[in-house]
Amino acid sequence: MMTQGRILDSITVDIMENALKNVKEEMEAILFRSAMSPVIREQHDAFPMITTPDGKMVVGNFGSCVREVIAERFPEGLSDGDVLLMSDPYSCGGSISHINDMMVIVPIYHEGVLVGYASMFGHVMDVGGPEPASLPVKAETIFGEGFRIPPVKLYEGGKLNRLVIDIVQANTRMPVEIYSDIMALVASCRTAQGRVVELCDRFGRDTYLTALDALLDRTYRMMSQLIGSFLPTEPVSFEDYIDDDGLGNGPFKMKLTIWREGDHGYFDWTGTDPQSPGPINYYLSDNMFKMFIGAFLISAFDPAIMFNDGFYDLLHIITPEGSLVRPKFPSALGCRTHVLSRLFDVLSGALSIKSPASSPAAGYGTSPYFIYSGHDQAGRYFHLMEVQYGGLPGRPNGDGFDGHSWWPAFENIPTEYLETYYPLRVEFYRTGRDSGGAGYNRGGNCNEKMYVCLADGKVSIHDDRAKIHPWGINGGRYGSCSRKVLIRNDGAEEELGSKVDGVMVKKGDRVLFITGGSGGWGDPLDREYDRVVKDVRRGLVSVEKAEQDYGVVIDRSTMELDTAASDALREKMKKERGPVKDFDFGPKYCA
Repeated sequence: MMTQGRILDSITVDIMENALKNVKEEMEAILFRSAMSPVIREQHDAFPMITTPDGKMVVGNFGSCVREVIAERFPEGLSDGDVLLMSDPYSCGGSISHINDMMVIVPIYHEGVLVGYASMFGHVMDVGGPEPASLPVKAETIFGEGFRIPPVKLYEGGKLNRLVIDIVQANTRMPVEIYSDIMALVASCRTAQGRVVELCDRFGRDTYLTALDALLDRTYRMMSQLIGSFLPTEPVSFEDYIDDDGLGNGPFKMKLTIWREGDHGYFDWTGTDPQSPGPINYYLSDNMFKMFIGAFLISAFDPAIMFNDGFYDLLHIITPEGSLVRPKFPSALGCRTHVLSRLFDVLSGALSIKSPASSPAAGYGTSPYFIYSGHDQAGRYFHLMEVQYGGLPGRPNGDGFDGHSWWPAFENIPTEYLETYYPLRVEFYRTGRDSGGAGYNRGGNCNEKMYVCLADGKVSIHDDRAKIHPWGINGGRYGSCSRKVLIRNDGAEEELGSKVDGVMVKKGDRVLFITGGSGGWGDPLDREYDRVVKDVRRGLVSVEKAEQDYGVVIDRSTMELDTAASDALREKMKKERGPVKDFDFGPKYCA
């Protein structure tokens, strides 16, 4: 392998690749053990990165903004010992997408020579504004969400700028926690800094830098083959919708057109609705979206390919200014996860137009938040924000995951943690039966969680897919919608919207939080009998749905399959139904 005039053997490149992957994992371990916010500590809402000297991501989970930030804000460059802190999406081209995401950037020097940068961002619990958690549904500009930090030097030459910390702590309801989170981000990046210096000492700086270029080049070549194999030469388009923006506006269309020219891919969001008055806008970073495209193609077709910026020159992104995916400053961005997550469904749909058999269906398509705050019986302020999960779509190679995050590394907060540190009880936390769309490969089921409030306070909710179903593909059926119910002490029930702020609750009130399911893949009438029976016995599919959607007859008393009745029913259903649909979008709106 040749790069920069030098030849490196593939074994050396492999060693460096795995070493850097291990450094990335160590960055995460340091952060998760040091941060205080449960969204970072327990749910792992954080993203590491290690770059080349010119800011290209070599390992990581998001698109790099280092080059742009350094060039625009610090043209003189950074010195050894400097640490940058920022939380303003408009200052980094959307590489962090709302003001709760705080990012740290640390330059890495080896014997006085810049060899790259380490970076990490994580979702902190509160950055001020009118509502706890700083995600107000009613915000119409970013000024109504909380405080934002442009790129500033948190450390300069190794010395802490205490004034930055004082300003941050003065503008949050959680000053101790946010300080801990910021310092954990710094510690994570400094860990990477030390490990990269060790690699340069061990292998030599020139070998290290040459290996970085080789890793980028290898990903470029492998991705060019994927693009040539799986993107259509003629433009194809796909549309999906966000329910609303929480202010009574919507639904909002997301439209993507894709094609390729040679081994270059083109992704055009023209036709997507204009930006929302409410805070669901998503400032789509070109590099972030390129990473999403790569993540989809790599996970679907060649998981051995390494994620990095090497293939970004092969992709071309068109995002119309003033649209839902490229809002103009100062549009509100706090609830952007609905668009952020839904773009995976739209991308999947566009890639499947010519080959629905090779792509997954639609998932729960958002990042649901449950927020609960107030004062406990001892008068202490408490503040919880939990990210919930839903059904992941049925796919060509298997069933969708039940109650899983759309981002693979995320985890749930253990019930024991919640009940220990917050005045609440989890009455149940379970999979929602029948919520995944029927298919040869079943759509993943939703989550159903019942919170019991043990102190007076207020609740906010952020979710979507409450009105528009996740679609099925290649004969698969659509999945279920989300739902929220407030159950008062006296038993009175109140249906809550999917996007609400400041709902006052009393001790003993309960909140039922149901997320969306997902679409199925393939003809459910072809699903093997034993797989359907197993789902029924496990409580994932009801006897009724097994019969109605899968044509499988099960004796209710013995839970045994009636093979003859099932054969006859399936034959009858196939004749009456006719050919299967490429897409099943379900009813226009959820019941």
